[in-house]
Amino acid sequence: MGSHRRLAPSGIDRGAAALCVLSATMTALGAVPAHAERGAGTRAEVDRLYEEAEKATQAYDRADERAGRLRRRVRDAQDHIARQQERVNELREQLGSLAGAQYRSGGIDPAVALLFSTEPDDYLDKASTLDRIGTREAGRLKELQSVLRDLAQERADAAGTLAELERSRKAVVAHKRTVERKLARARQLINALPAAERAAYDRASRGGRPDLPGLSGVQAPDGRAAAALAAARSALGRPYVWGANGPSGFDCSGLMQWAYAHAGVHLPRTSQEQRFAGRRVPLSQARPGDLVVYRSDASHVAMYAGNGQVIHAPYPGAPVRYDPVGMMPVSSVTRP
Repeated sequence: MGSHRRLAPSGIDRGAAALCVLSATMTALGAVPAHAERGAGTRAEVDRLYEEAEKATQAYDRADERAGRLRRRVRDAQDHIARQQERVNELREQLGSLAGAQYRSGGIDPAVALLFSTEPDDYLDKASTLDRIGTREAGRLKELQSVLRDLAQERADAAGTLAELERSRKAVVAHKRTVERKLARARQLINALPAAERAAYDRASRGGRPDLPGLSGVQAPDGRAAAALAAARSALGRPYVWGANGPSGFDCSGLMQWAYAHAGVHLPRTSQEQRFAGRRVPLSQARPGDLVVYRSDASHVAMYAGNGQVIHAPYPGAPVRYDPVGMMPVSSVTRP
């Protein structure tokens, strides 16, 4: 998200490149301006903070996706528990009708009274008592026993899922705070730069790349890749928004997931998972539509667009754009 500006001498941060040339010249003359050293250090620190924020963003995405799955599991479990409880109530009502009939005919049979005990298993263990009620009532009681057991197990499972959901929710909050803290610090450092350097930094972050080769004639190898690439291109210029997967803003993996959804392909939410969402190919064999994963921890991902370029959501302040495929260390290339 930030470190690639430092690694790409082709011009993502022309201000930094110019400063390097100036610094080398001044060093030869024995006089490097202190503000130049401070500016270079500030940009390096901002790059580092952006990279760490992107790692935290991927952790946030992963925890948020897990929380979503757990919430769906809880809703499904609650729905099924409600249906099971309705069946329990129905069976108890049917068995209660039997008790009422026996009461009206001269009193409640002791066997029937056992139907309302809190331990139906005790009743079933008494074979001699079971013989006193009809076959249909015995079947209903057996069903009640089975449903109660299932209901107890489902409630225990739901309680465990709720506890897991709460842990995941706390993880989401913790990762969110980490991202926000690092991004706020990066913005403070940028704002502290002299006006001219800050303007140069913002231009580099938001500017286009006129030095990149054209993409005319580049074609995706199949319809699925073509649809994903077309979707990614349609997002050019939209803002980087950490934790977002479109359509108005994206983080790096959110853009890949959104683009491939337009091709009918569901990608996992995080860049770490996306690197395994297909067949690995060498970088030298990358084709338009392939996922290019960066850094050893796979904390950034982009889509290969052809002619040595990728489309990606770079970092806060920089819109979805083209950049050189070698903008930072490539760890793998995946063909979904």
